[in-house]
Parts: sequence; structure tokens; C-alpha cells
Amino acid sequence: MNMTALSKVIRYLLLGMISLTVAFPFYWMAISGFKTNDEIWQFPPTFWPEAFRWSNYMDAWNSAPFARYMLNSTFVAAAICLLQIVNSSMMAYALTHMRFRMKGILTGLILVGYMIPSTAVYLPGYLVLSELKLLDSYTGLIVTNCVSVFSIFLIRQAFLQVSHELVEAGQLDGASHFRILWTIIAPLVRSTFAVMVLITFIDQYNNYFWPMLITKDPNLQLVSAGLRSFFVEGGAYGLAWPQIMAASAFTIAPLLVIFMFTQKTIMQSVNMTAGVNKN
Repeated sequence: MNMTALSKVIRYLLLGMISLTVAFPFYWMAISGFKTNDEIWQFPPTFWPEAFRWSNYMDAWNSAPFARYMLNSTFVAAAICLLQIVNSSMMAYALTHMRFRMKGILTGLILVGYMIPSTAVYLPGYLVLSELKLLDSYTGLIVTNCVSVFSIFLIRQAFLQVSHELVEAGQLDGASHFRILWTIIAPLVRSTFAVMVLITFIDQYNNYFWPMLITKDPNLQLVSAGLRSFFVEGGAYGLAWPQIMAASAFTIAPLLVIFMFTQKTIMQSVNMTAGVNKN
């Protein structure tokens, strides 16, 4: 075996070990949902249950309105992703392919805003929502997250890779900035949009502290808050670990689905970025 083949084998082995390390917590969570409390806590641990107890998953699903929690999280996260695509794209287009005074200062201010911790704006955000009568509502959850500095920066980096000559050609043909953005530039960086949607959806789907702060209605609770409400306030915390693991497993199902649909596009984005850096 030559050195090239040996290095390739070592590389694949390392990647396989890293993949197993990343996937193991998810496997352990899902498989623990089929065990008993004693099996979960026994030492040495078992990687396979003595008998698959599907009733654990059914008990967890029927013990709380998890369908409602998952629907709330999916709806709120999807709406935020859609609004962030629109807002981030228009802002990134202005910062990369439009000329106006103080553009550099505006870009710097946006990047500085990324360094401000989100918890620092919770109090003023809460007061603003209170004045607008948007507390305890879907609108309050969505509007307060419809702009993201990270998304603006990510889309801006993708737009910088698009030649400005395409924008000038569109302007010569009489196209407006709005048309140039959505018919010329956006299709070229759709893989970056997929990455942004995946990251944003996961972040908002799992969002906990801010939704707990501005919503009190149980019908508006997201997945993370719903899990806490049932397993902590309901007194099951520490007593029904199989149900906790089962509930945690099926509540991440939407995240796995969206990753499956965007996996190919994400890999295209990685390959495109690698090609640009190589050149």
C-alpha cells in the first residue's frame, strides 16, 4: 500500500470516528427512550435495551401536547427564516452592490452589533413589545427575531463572490435593484441561503429563554419550554428518564427532516467555498 492510499485510509478512519462521536449522543438519546430507568442508570451502561418498550414513546407523546409544541416551534422558526431571507438579502445587497454615503460606517456598525450579547437587549425588547401590545403572541416571537446580524454577514459574504458586472448588466437592461437581487444574484447563492435557513431554523426551533420571557400562554409554548413545563413543573424530572429521552428524541425530528432536504445544497455550498478559497 503506497503512502497516498494509506493517507486516504487514515483520513477516512478519522472522519468515521468523528462522525460516530457526533452521532453517538443522538443514538444514546433515542435508544434510551426504549429502556427502563434501571437500564439507563446501570453501570456499565448497555448500548441496547433488553426489550424495546415502545410504550415509553407513546406515554411521552400522550402525556403532554407535544404536537402543539412542535407545531408552534416549526411555524415560528419557518416564519423567522422567511423574513430573515428577505431582510438579510436586501441589506446584504445594499452593502455589496449599491453605492451610497457612509456605507463603510454602516457595515462596521452592523458587524459591531454582532458582538452585543442577545441578553443585553432582552429588557428593552420586552418593554417595546409591552408598549406595542405584542407580548404573549406569535407576532412578538417572530418580529423580534426577523433581523439577524449573523444572517446579514453570511449573505453579504456570498454576495461579495458575485461579480458586480452582472449587476451592471442588469441595470443596463433596465432591471430594478429588486429584480436584480431576486432574479440574478439570489439564484447564484441559493446554497448559502440553505445554510442560513438550516442554522436559523435550528436556533429558533430550540430557542428557550426569550420565548419563555415574553409568552405565558401554554398554547404558545415552543418545544424547549414545553419540555421544561411538563418534565420539571409536572414533577416527572428525574423520575421518568425513558419518557424524557423519548420526548427529546421525537421533538428533534423536524430538525432531521430539514437537514435531509438541505444536505445536498449545503455540500454544494461547502464545495463552492472551497473552490473559491483554492483559487
